[in-house]
Amino acid sequence: MGNLCGKESQDNFQGPGRVLSAAPAPSNNARSSVPTKASNAPAAKPKVTGPGRNLGGGEGRGDARSAAAAAAEARANKPASGDLAKKLEAQKKLTQNQTLQQVAYENRAQRDADAVNEARTYH
Repeated sequence: MGNLCGKESQDNFQGPGRVLSAAPAPSNNARSSVPTKASNAPAAKPKVTGPGRNLGGGEGRGDARSAAAAAAEARANKPASGDLAKKLEAQKKLTQNQTLQQVAYENRAQRDADAVNEARTYH
């Protein structure tokens, strides 16, 4: 079926075909991917101002480590503020026995809730 109002289109395969193992035909309009303006100009060297810097020089690694350790100590010794910090402090104050009792209570409550849910969905 064709278009009644349009022109007849040209065939997509006008030239002779080629086999799969043959190389493509050379193109008449081969172009370079580099613009001619950029290829003619020499590369500009960056302008160096002032003396260079030595790599690895300066205060040294030990100073950075000690500064990081001092900052970590300062953060650890800072008083806690906020609700979450207060909860964390209360949790830190619990003994091991109190922590185990609290976990056991939460597990028991979860098992009870699961049992109620299973009884509710029982057919």
